[in-house]
Amino acid sequence: MRALQSRPDRSQLSFRWIVRSRHMYTRFSWKLPSSTLAASDRPLIMGILNVTPDSFSDGGSYSTVEDAVARALEMVAEGADVIDIGGESTRPGSEQVSAEEELARVIPVIAKLAPLTKIPISIDTTKSSVAKEAMAAGAQIVNDISGLTFDPQIVEVCAQSRAAVIVNHIKGTPQTMQLAPTYHKVVDEVYEFLSHRLTVLEQAGISKDSVMLDPGIGFGKTPGHNIELLKGIRRFQQLQRPVLIGHSRKRFLQKVVGRDVDERLFGTIGVSLAVASLGADMIRVHDVRANRDALVAFRAIYDASHE
Repeated sequence: MRALQSRPDRSQLSFRWIVRSRHMYTRFSWKLPSSTLAASDRPLIMGILNVTPDSFSDGGSYSTVEDAVARALEMVAEGADVIDIGGESTRPGSEQVSAEEELARVIPVIAKLAPLTKIPISIDTTKSSVAKEAMAAGAQIVNDISGLTFDPQIVEVCAQSRAAVIVNHIKGTPQTMQLAPTYHKVVDEVYEFLSHRLTVLEQAGISKDSVMLDPGIGFGKTPGHNIELLKGIRRFQQLQRPVLIGHSRKRFLQKVVGRDVDERLFGTIGVSLAVASLGADMIRVHDVRANRDALVAFRAIYDASHE
């Protein structure tokens, strides 16, 4: 008979990502124009709605206003706390679209969705004209992958409309960001960028209470950089602002779990649980129901084990 292969002693495996304190979250509130959001016993969930023909995961899935609104309402029913609507793909190597095209994609959806739900709507854009029209149509949040740097006028738009903003870190542009990105110390460099943007925005009239920070997973980073940033959530929270993690179905998961984009749900959920244990305030995902249920179940067991 063949000898059984030895297996690692699972009792010796270290699950260091499980925090040992009773409370997993440092609760930072986030001021929106008409309300305030804050994580409670789990991270908030931002549901992704791409109304684009070429997004890396779900491009072309919601090409009509009716389909897009139906999907948004479905995510609300599944437990989304925010709906993030984007009209321009920012996948690596994607091409820019005109402001007119982006407006034509997103404004009809926002205008139709806003009266149908109390869940806040976010506009995923780097363009000031799109942000302005989206806020007028019913959005409350501007989610800018450039950290409000690609279009200088977007800062003024956000200040005047009292928009809540998500400041994302990116190195380069979507066209160049994955061409051999390098850092000396990635967590330190991203921290300094986010800290500087907080100062700039406050000076421009955007309240610090209205800002959420995003270290920009996949935006000019290698898989190793992404993992370092995920480990560094507590460091970014030293800026006293909530932290968003956008990892859903992204390319670094191919390196981690060896799956193509349409097979990364379970990898995405694994990261969601890990960043929840590290204190992330919000996660941005395609699959709201699956991530929400996993987080709720995780928290239930965690709480029961710490009674």
